[in-house]
Amino acid sequence: MTEPSGETAPEAPEDLDQDAVEEDAAEQEAAGREDAAPSSGTAGATEASESVESAGTEAADGTEASKDAAPELSEAQAELAAQRELRARIEARKAEKSGPVESGGKLSGTAADLLAAVRAVEGGSASGGAFYAPAPEPPRAPRPPETTVRPAAPAAPPAPTAGALAGVREVLARGGAPETLAGQVVAALGEQAAEALTEDPWRLLAVTGVRPEQADGFARALLDGACGPDDPRRAVALTVWLLDRAALQGHTALTLDEVAAGLARHEVPDPEKAVETAVSEGAVLVFQEEEPEEAEPEEDAEEGEPSEAAVASDEGPVEPPLLGLDRYALAEESLADGLARLVRTVTAEEWDGGELERAVGGHGLVLHTGGEAARAEPLALAAAARERGLRVLVTVHDAERPGDEERAAGTTVPLAALLSGTAGPGRDEEGALALDLLVVLDAPQLDVETGAMLVEALPDGCRLVLGGDPEVLGSAGPGAVFADALAARVCPQVASRRPDPGPLGELVSGIGVGELNQVEAPGKEVVIVPVRDAGEAVHRTVQLVADSVPRAFGLSPEQTRVITVGHGGSAGTRALNTALKQRLNPGPGRFGGYDPGDRVAYAPAPGRTVTGTVLGADPEGLRLSTGEGEVVVPKERVESALRHGWALTAHQAAGGRWPAVVVVLPGDAAPGLSRPWVYTAFGRAERHLSVVHGVDQALPRSVAEVLAPARTTRLRPLLIGLLATPDEE
Repeated sequence: MTEPSGETAPEAPEDLDQDAVEEDAAEQEAAGREDAAPSSGTAGATEASESVESAGTEAADGTEASKDAAPELSEAQAELAAQRELRARIEARKAEKSGPVESGGKLSGTAADLLAAVRAVEGGSASGGAFYAPAPEPPRAPRPPETTVRPAAPAAPPAPTAGALAGVREVLARGGAPETLAGQVVAALGEQAAEALTEDPWRLLAVTGVRPEQADGFARALLDGACGPDDPRRAVALTVWLLDRAALQGHTALTLDEVAAGLARHEVPDPEKAVETAVSEGAVLVFQEEEPEEAEPEEDAEEGEPSEAAVASDEGPVEPPLLGLDRYALAEESLADGLARLVRTVTAEEWDGGELERAVGGHGLVLHTGGEAARAEPLALAAAARERGLRVLVTVHDAERPGDEERAAGTTVPLAALLSGTAGPGRDEEGALALDLLVVLDAPQLDVETGAMLVEALPDGCRLVLGGDPEVLGSAGPGAVFADALAARVCPQVASRRPDPGPLGELVSGIGVGELNQVEAPGKEVVIVPVRDAGEAVHRTVQLVADSVPRAFGLSPEQTRVITVGHGGSAGTRALNTALKQRLNPGPGRFGGYDPGDRVAYAPAPGRTVTGTVLGADPEGLRLSTGEGEVVVPKERVESALRHGWALTAHQAAGGRWPAVVVVLPGDAAPGLSRPWVYTAFGRAERHLSVVHGVDQALPRSVAEVLAPARTTRLRPLLIGLLATPDEE
């Protein structure tokens, strides 16, 4: 294999501060900047492109200038807001049932208002201003007719009243805060936002993007200096803020020491007392693993000393106390209870077939692990279960993911569509899905709130298979459902032995064990494109998508996806999409910055990304063609909920696969590289992977040494406590 000549050292990386506590929430999307490309000579390949024209492919700045003027939802913001919406739907379901799942204490007073604010944050709204093998046993007997109930689509939140907005503007002006925040404040705190801010100025922290120092200045101005860093209201608001920010990194809880350290960084004089205040007011919950019962001390025969067993009991490890928000405590406890219910209500049966079929026949919950090729095994399981007369459904993370053969028959649906009721089976009068077996692919993408909502919708006796690749990036929302379930070891785990084929499979498999191997790619399956700086990275990316890949592989630009480090930066999705639009679908952007034929990424609900193509516009909004059908983006949501979508972040791409993928790694991506990010980004390619490489030796180092940060969660001990066998207790 050969490599392009002329490789030079990349430019020095720009500063990428990843401290999520100090970083503005509007820049949280850059926290996942973890892309990397093989260094020349590690994942060897040949250059796919021949000579391509250079004119007209440089990155442009002007197309999205109008959008940058308005606040945009970051990837992490949108994901977190989506989970809040799902949490509200879970609570509504709980209210309808006679036996609600207990979880944490109920909040009241200021704490309840704070929690409501956190749940209501959507990152701000911006108006669109630019446009107007068959089983041997006999089939089961026919089931009696069932009542099918489709859940109503969630209603859009009501627009804030003029009176509420006017009141908030007046309070913001008195505190020296921008009056343009009024809409976000009302969305976060409700119609009584003006009174809430007057009583507790630190409630401003409930608005996404507001930082503690900004809230402190607002409080001093509003209270005429009659406040200090030890104000109890400040302690409560900061504690909630720290836990909410931790959720952006995937945590559902933090240790008491971590919260105290965060409060100390914000000059809280007595962090331990501040935590006690937040707990006593019910703003946060405290969790402590049960300590083993103390045994009666047994004296040894000599000198009356305690026995070795008693000493070992006293010296046993004790888990540190955890602090968490009620919403995540409820979700994790509800999810654990729901999984335990499925395990206990399934009637074990003898199923013929392979290891997976036998495990599912005898258990209510089964975990299946493996790479891309292993997805065929749960699909085969689903087909065999249908032949047994069972009601079966397979759900996937990405609505447009190719390769799921059963989607045409309506038996494989996107998870979001299943939960919203727009696809999949109906529900009975109790709200349960009419299913006997649900297979969830891409299970690592499940966060705790989505997982709780899904499990709660399954009827007693339904079997659940969670399948996926444990090496990929975890969910964008808080929690580690698949990893925690694997670690708990409370149900059968079936590991696929089916390797991913070809050079791409060999490359990705090596990354999974920390090795960036050189692979032979005679069919140009893997290509390295070295670049010197971000500008060249954008230029070469456009060449690959528009010219080189179509010429070498006969693939259209629509069959190629670009994956990069984040939305911002000189080679982020904004810059890349601007350049790709200029080359692939130039136009004036007469529909809110978009033209018919533009590739877009749309968030129909905060945090859920659907890719599609612009069809046109009408008075109602922008019409898109997506994998879920034709949708209309309301004109007032175009600026806040829509992006161009030729280039995606790794979290947006997780769960999807495309014939060709171009991974863009400018020099400033190096600080964010990790093994899971590289594994995920490289693994999205089916036939061809091009790596626009400007990170030098940071890539092999990250693959070998940098693992994903551990997430602090409670699901694993909850599952163990509910499902441990007598021998394990």
